[in-house]
Order: sequence, then structure tokens, then C-alpha cells
Amino acid sequence: MTKLLVVATGNPGKLKEMQAYLQDTPWELTLKPPELDVEETGDTFAANACLKASQVAQATGNWAIADDSGLQVDALNGAPGVYSARYGSNDAERIARVLRELGDTSQRQAQFVCAVAIATPDGAIALETQGVCSGEILFAPRGNSGFGYDPIFYVPEMQLTYAEMTPEQKRKISHRGKAFLEVLQKLGNG
Repeated sequence: MTKLLVVATGNPGKLKEMQAYLQDTPWELTLKPPELDVEETGDTFAANACLKASQVAQATGNWAIADDSGLQVDALNGAPGVYSARYGSNDAERIARVLRELGDTSQRQAQFVCAVAIATPDGAIALETQGVCSGEILFAPRGNSGFGYDPIFYVPEMQLTYAEMTPEQKRKISHRGKAFLEVLQKLGNG
């Protein structure tokens, strides 16, 4: 039996990505109504994911799933963090700002974090997970795939940036991939 799961985003790309992770489950994913906008006021990725899932579930009367993710750079005290998407007006500006703020420091440890929450139709949080991928920030972008900070986020164990990985490689080791693996384990595939 198929169950409807409303994705708390207006981004069809994010819907497609989530469908890839949940393809072997009974969940059928659909985008939230475009007029439904949830302000991300949480101070953690988990708080924002829960906020979005809960509000979309209550508004639609369906189960809802939301994620919130971003880059945390140790030398920048965890910035850009929950402000990752708002750290500049486009990807190039956001990357330039991180590189400018890091300067020539050798302390370049960073991590991508992804929090995922699923809410019941009444807005109660039924499941919450978090995935982390540790790496470091390069001095200059490398690679042409992906989006956001992918060209400067280097994963030593892969010897590649996110932007140099195939979608399959990235899905296996990324923060989002790890979070969704945990979602699948907790859901018991349905």
C-alpha cells in the first residue's frame, strides 16, 4: 500500500533526490503546496527540519518529511552553519566568502551536516536523524558536479571534492546519504 509523504520543499531537485533515497519504500513523495512557506527560525539543522516537517504535516493533513543541511567550518566557529544557503546571493559568492574568511589558515576542517525529520499528519515528530560527512575546505574550487559548497569540500578518504564525485559516490558517503540511510533503517523500509 502506497503512503503519501509531503516533502517540505518547493524544490523539485530536492524532491527527486529524496525519491532516489526512498525508492524502495511504500512512500510516494510529493512537493508541498507552493503557497505554504515555512520560515526557518531554528538555531540548529534539526530544529529547522522538525519545524518544516511539523508545519507542512499540519497544513496538509499528511505525513511530511523535511531536511535541513549545511556546511560547518571549524575555524569559522561552525559558520556558515544554518545560514549556509544565505551566506551569499549565489553559490560563487558563498564559496568566495568562505575562502575569504578562512584566508591562508591551515585549520580547514569542516563538516556537512544533514538533519531529517518526519512528522505525522497532526504535526508530531515521528522520526528524526542526522548525518555528518567530515572533510576539509580546499584553497580553491575543484570539480564541476554538485552545487553549493561542493567544489571546495574535500573528503580525504575519497581524495575528491563533492564536486568531483559521481552522484553514486556522493550519495554513499554524503551527509544526506548517511541521514537517509538512518531514516530507512528506522522506518524498517516502511
